[in-house]
Amino acid sequence: MKHVVWKAYWDFEKEEKWLNEMSSKGMALTDYSWCRYVFTETPNNDYIYRLELLEHTPSHAESVAYIRFLEESGIECVATYYRWIFLRKKSSEGPFDIYSDIESKINHYSRVSTFLGTIGLLNLFVFLVNIVNGIVSILKYNSSYLTYISPLVCVNGIFGVCLTWLVIGYLRKVSKLKKEKQLHE
Repeated sequence: MKHVVWKAYWDFEKEEKWLNEMSSKGMALTDYSWCRYVFTETPNNDYIYRLELLEHTPSHAESVAYIRFLEESGIECVATYYRWIFLRKKSSEGPFDIYSDIESKINHYSRVSTFLGTIGLLNLFVFLVNIVNGIVSILKYNSSYLTYISPLVCVNGIFGVCLTWLVIGYLRKVSKLKKEKQLHE
């Protein structure tokens, strides 16, 4: 039986954890589109899920080769969304970790930080430009500030701040992993 769940995540690690919890309840992810997860019923804990942000889109030659390599290793690419890929492996085949070394973890967290940071900064930039335009309009036309500040502008600001906060968390993880790497060298 097919189940559709609408849910939004800011943090890919929490999303990954939730997908694995759903798997433990007998729900296997079969498709994903923006905030829409499609599951089918399977035996409990049938799959382990991982999410990865690729360097390029899934249709790029390097990404196609990488996904093919993963599939040859027994890892299935269930869904893609922009540069994100949703991966799973049968839990009966043992542990499933995409990143076996510290350097690859650092690279992935850095990639995620850059991706989300760019989106966050663009939103903050749009927010600030619109706030300045609103203030200039008030001073120039002596009108109400709220006339020039739309709810969408506020959404840009909130979205930008939330993404920036998330990126700071990922950058802390990168810093921690770099320190851990130095200890092992």
